Amino acid sequence: MKHLLLICLEAFLPWDTGKPVRRGLSYPRTFEAIKKEIAGYRDVAKAIIDLAVHGKAQNRSYERLAVFADTIGPRLSGSTNLEAGIKYMFSALQEDRLENVHLEPVTVPHWERGEEFAVMLQPRNHSIAMLGLGSSVATPPEGIVAEVIVVTSFDELHRRAKEAKGKIVVYNEPFISYGETVRYRSQGAVEAAKVGAVASLIRSVAAFSIHSPHTGWQSYQPAVPRIPTACISVEDAEMMARMALRGTKIMVHLKMGAKTYPDSPSFNTVAEIVGSKYPEQVVLVSGHLDSWDVGQGAMDDGGGAFISWEALSLVKDLGLRPKRTLRVVLWTGEEQGGTGAQQYYQLHKENISNFDIVMESDAGTFRPSGLGFTGSAEAQDIMKEVMALLQPINVTAVYDGADGTDIDYWMRNGVPGASLYDDLSKYFWFHHSEGDTMTVQDPKEMNLCAAVWAVVSCVVADMEEMLPR
Repeated sequence: MKHLLLICLEAFLPWDTGKPVRRGLSYPRTFEAIKKEIAGYRDVAKAIIDLAVHGKAQNRSYERLAVFADTIGPRLSGSTNLEAGIKYMFSALQEDRLENVHLEPVTVPHWERGEEFAVMLQPRNHSIAMLGLGSSVATPPEGIVAEVIVVTSFDELHRRAKEAKGKIVVYNEPFISYGETVRYRSQGAVEAAKVGAVASLIRSVAAFSIHSPHTGWQSYQPAVPRIPTACISVEDAEMMARMALRGTKIMVHLKMGAKTYPDSPSFNTVAEIVGSKYPEQVVLVSGHLDSWDVGQGAMDDGGGAFISWEALSLVKDLGLRPKRTLRVVLWTGEEQGGTGAQQYYQLHKENISNFDIVMESDAGTFRPSGLGFTGSAEAQDIMKEVMALLQPINVTAVYDGADGTDIDYWMRNGVPGASLYDDLSKYFWFHHSEGDTMTVQDPKEMNLCAAVWAVVSCVVADMEEMLPR
């Protein structure tokens, strides 16, 4: 009894290289002992890296993705393309001889853009490059013909509220960062409706453009009129801003045939390598299978989904079976706010104590530099040691804060989370646009991303203890 009491008390000792730590049902160990354990995985990490980067699996995730993206195309929530993509992946995971391959039913939003166009009528005739925003309402069948008011911010819109009534608001907001600027896409229609506008056109949230509009989800608010809304190219937004500064009257004809249907049935796609010692404990790797209805959804998030599949393939091909279960989840409905992931969380949260770490790649699969990580200081120390195993490919950094819509539910409730950290310098050039195609993807960079994903998930899954919370 005294020994058991001592162990319980030690569970509350602070993290220190010389003090014991205890988690779950295992006995106390020092951080030095854990470092030594992780260092023992150098040969495993090297074998994974060699297979992914130089061996028979070289370029495999890229080639798999190319066949998928070229065959299925874009996969909007509720679409037949998404349904076909899920069926394709279900068969592919089975053919790869992964375990417990199954589909978990969820419901997802179903919105279709329909026929749409925008034409500037004054001061000259000009076809405006546009994409309706997700969940937008339609215009009347004949469309809307109205004068334009151009603003650079919500503050300017509110200052000029009287001018905006009955007009189409064009937001020419400068791109600062995606996180800062995306609020114009998500809230632009609501703010325009509050001042009596009849529609809103938002400058695409992009740092670079070749006359390319970028779509995305937007949200209405209760008690605020729902007006049609779309994104337009950077070039057209800036052109109309210059015209407006000269005092030129701008007239636009906007027509959108968008429709919102009842929620549709869909699935999260799941496969595993069952753990050898603690099969009930889970290391989850993931990306989302749905995309927008433009381009091929290759970058957002085909790459993330396929390196998550590849992580399990690499582990399987090397004959490795970690102590914990490695589980890949290919989410659905991420672009509509993570609806599939939210339902997955509700279904599995009663087993939250058995989720060791949740990992999501949803920011491209360009050249990686490390991981974003959310968790305790103790867990971060461990992850730094794990990332040191990736020194052969110079991908060792651990950054504060994991990012991923689909894993956020878990992280908010204490489960450690990780996201792939890679070169984002061109990501928003292609994001949610017709440019998101296989041409953006680089097989060598995907090899590196797959190696990172496989090493981290395999080592964490095989350590004797779960990550501390």
